Amino acid sequence: MIYNTEVAATISEYLLQIKAIKLNVKEPFTWASGLKSPIYCDNRKTLSYPKIRTYIRQQFVNIISEEYPNVDLIAGVATGAIAHGVLVAHELGLPFVYVRSSEKAHGLENKIEGAYESGQSVVVIEDLVSTGKSSLNAVEALRSAGCDVKGMTAIFSYNLPQALKNFSEASCILHTLSDYDELIKQAIESNYISDSDLKLLITWRKDPVSWNV
Repeated sequence: MIYNTEVAATISEYLLQIKAIKLNVKEPFTWASGLKSPIYCDNRKTLSYPKIRTYIRQQFVNIISEEYPNVDLIAGVATGAIAHGVLVAHELGLPFVYVRSSEKAHGLENKIEGAYESGQSVVVIEDLVSTGKSSLNAVEALRSAGCDVKGMTAIFSYNLPQALKNFSEASCILHTLSDYDELIKQAIESNYISDSDLKLLITWRKDPVSWNV
């Protein structure tokens, strides 16, 4: 799933430098999927650092230019990937839309915000993939609107087996700038995590559904 190992190492280093990685064993984080986790990756913090957000933008642009040179439209998954998606679309000179998790309860009640046409080829930008459920919800919305989703690119993935299964079943290609394994590798080298933290993170990754403190 990682597109470039050197880029993956750099992204992981950046996430650790800005403390976008949070560990909390006593009070685990609850994901949108309901899973409990001792680790949380807050990619929104990357937007506050010009050097890092520019690097992320350029790596997204490189992937899209190499893998999807004739794409018509860039879509961002709300809310975490909207800003990154706009940056990418601007750099590529392409139109942009974003996909809500659900339709608005007022106004036009749109799920997809922005101008698009049925038949357009789309690459979806995501900030983080856990189980893949919310990410693929956006893919399905675009497909239902008649768009041809070519693939998704994300900053980070936990590489959970459930996510791999979900993307495979949805026939959606996923490229990521970095992932859980590379992050843990960099965290160990930089002494960001202790030996006890490492054991916990390995245990959690083996079976996140049944994991408990």
